[in-house]
Amino acid sequence: MAEPTIQITLCWSLGPRRVQEQSLQLPEGSTVKAALDTAMAQWRQSQPLADATTLTSLPFQQAGIWGHKVPWTQVVKAGDRIELYRPLKVDPKVARRQRFKRQGKGRTGLFANRKSGAAAGY
Repeated sequence: MAEPTIQITLCWSLGPRRVQEQSLQLPEGSTVKAALDTAMAQWRQSQPLADATTLTSLPFQQAGIWGHKVPWTQVVKAGDRIELYRPLKVDPKVARRQRFKRQGKGRTGLFANRKSGAAAGY
């Protein structure tokens, strides 16, 4: 008799606004790492001329299930959505400060409707 399998979805993005999804059938008890290995094996079969170094140099450092970070050894369940996260290029705090500076000071941007006499940003 065949081993029971589960269906999961693997999602990743190599750049802004370029999300890719792949449905996978895995044996029960598979880990996140096994799902990634299975997806890579399927990709190699569909792309016979692909460079092996391209596969090993993917920028994913973390994985998550439904938006929650998990270790690579996490066992997946039926219906899980595994997300592969690439590293951040800019610290979110620094990016927010830069956006705030571009909006201008005083009565423009986010704080245009503040109380008179209040400190900027409040």
